[in-house]
Formats: sequence, structure tokens, C-alpha cells
Amino acid sequence: MNKDKQISNVAIKQVALLVIILVLAGLICFNLSLFIPSVLGAITIYVVCRRYNFYLQEEKKWKPWLSSLVLMLASLIILILPIYFIADLLIDKLGNAQVYMAKFNVFLDKIHSYIYSKTNFDILSKENMDKVKSSAGKFSTSALSGTFNTLTVVMSMYFILYFMLASPRLFERILSSSAPLKRANISLIGEKLRKLIMANAIGIPVVALGQGIVGLVGYFIFGAPSPVLLFALTAAASMIPVVGAAIVYIPVCIFMIAEGNTGQGLGLAIYCLVVVGLTDNLLRFTLLKKLENIHPLNTVFGIIMGMNLFGFMGLIFGPILISFTLLLIQVYRNEFSDEDTPPELQLSNKNNDEGGTTNLIV
Repeated sequence: MNKDKQISNVAIKQVALLVIILVLAGLICFNLSLFIPSVLGAITIYVVCRRYNFYLQEEKKWKPWLSSLVLMLASLIILILPIYFIADLLIDKLGNAQVYMAKFNVFLDKIHSYIYSKTNFDILSKENMDKVKSSAGKFSTSALSGTFNTLTVVMSMYFILYFMLASPRLFERILSSSAPLKRANISLIGEKLRKLIMANAIGIPVVALGQGIVGLVGYFIFGAPSPVLLFALTAAASMIPVVGAAIVYIPVCIFMIAEGNTGQGLGLAIYCLVVVGLTDNLLRFTLLKKLENIHPLNTVFGIIMGMNLFGFMGLIFGPILISFTLLLIQVYRNEFSDEDTPPELQLSNKNNDEGGTTNLIV
């Protein structure tokens, strides 16, 4: 009986090896933590460009280096530059801290005074007003310091991406062979990960740009102050769940009304509530639903976590990590439970039994 209760040598070796792997992986991640956003960004762009990369290399017979450089340039123009343009607008406007803070303080005081005079409701006490102004000042002065970090992340991201695109089959074979999972679960991870990345890397920026452009038209029509800056702020705010772009255009409308431009302020408010809101709903319920149905709570907590870990890039990577963690829990259940195989895995198991090949990213 005692022998039955003893832990086998194989189990001890497995546990010891797992501990060593985890310790080494922890040391690597800790010392290379600055490059984690670069790796995540490279994987994101690889998934987006994967189909076109195989088409150019295997059907059009392009050289791997040529295909890689063309796709890297295309991704830079289509994906990176629009996001960088919005960030650069914000940095350019917020970088001059003294000028910006003077205007922001007037803007905030005007809104507070107008609401208090009309409703006799002190929306922000003097202490809270000072805290808001201080936080905005710290953000504006630290915006420029993030420019170098962003450029460093982008450069290292494309350095990693080149080797992924140049040898895609080798890259995927290494990942799939390194994963200690069944082929069916590897296929499930690859398919779900592709959908998550497409929804976050393509869907969210498209929704942000769509709302920003529609909002920009309204800002010009109704004469809002600094419409180009408001465009960048609206696009960035649209990525925030629940409140979205309203956190930008509602204070602007109140400010315009407080300035005496009642008709223009009310017109802008109606335009933003109807047209910008309709644009948001239209894009989210068409584009994002087709790409992947991501639960709003995943987005909320993902953005909060991602912003803390990766800064501005966490708007995209945070929700992916939350969804991927939930996916791994599902894979763990599929891998080790005695329950029946889920429907989505039955086809994969059948193909694998027939000798089909498995790719990590489908």
C-alpha cells in the first residue's frame, strides 16, 4: 500500500523539469520585459500578413526577403502610421505643457462654472479640480518621453517581424512543436488567436478612425475649438469601453454653450449623439461581430490591464491577453478532463487521425 502512495520517479522528474523551465522563462521575461510589446506587436502583424506572405512566397515565388520587406512596408503604411499620426497629434498638442495647461484650465473652469450656475451643483470641489489639473499637467509633460520608447518598440518589432515573415513555416513549426498540447488544441488556439488579433488589431483601430473622422466633420461644421486635436482625442477615446467618444464631445459641447455659442453647441451635441453614436454602433455590430465576438468585460479589463503593462499599445494587447487566458483555460479542460470532446474539436481530431497537418495559426 505504501508503494502505491509513493510518487513515481517520472512524476518527480516532470515536476522538476517544469520548475526549471518556469524559472528560466521567468528570468528571460523579467530581463527582456522591455521587448514584450515588440514581440506581441510582431506576432500581431504576422497574423494579419500571414495569408499574403504565403501567397507571395509559395504561389508567386517571390524571394522571402522581398516578400517580407513588401509586407512590412505595407503594414507600416496601413496599420502603424495612422495610429502613429493620431499619437503624434496628441503629443504635438500636449507637448507644450505651459500653453496647453493654460487653455485646459480655462476650459475646465468654464465648464465647471457654467454647470454650477445652471444647476447649483458643484460637480468638482476645488481640491478635485486641482487634482484634475495636476494629473493633466503630468500627462502632458510625460507625453514626449513616451515618443522614444514608442520608436524603440516599433523598430525592434519590425526586426523580429522580418525573421517571422522570412521563414514562416519554420516559425510556425517551432511554435507548434514546442507546445505541450494535442494537435487539436493547437489548432483551436491558432484559429481563436487569429480571430482575436484580427478583431483587436483591425477592428478597434477602424472603429476609432471612423468615429474620429465623423467627429472631425462635425467639429468643423459647428466651429468647435481645435478640431484637429479633438479628432485625435475622439479617436483615442472611442477605444475606451462604455463612455467612448462621449468623454470628449460632451465637455466640448458644454464649453461651447458656456461661451455663448448655444446653437452651435446644441447642434454639435445632437450631431455627435446621433451621427457619431450611429457610426460607433454600425461599425461595432458589423465589422467587429464578423471578426470575433469579444465580450465587453474582456475589453474593459483588458484595456485597464494593458495600459498598465504596455502603455498606449495596451489598448490592443490587453483584450487579447485576457481573451487568450480564458482560451487557455478552455484548452486545459479539453486537454486533461474526461468529458466528451467539444464539437469544435471533433473535426480537428478527425483530420489529425487521418494524418492531416496542423498549423499553429490557421
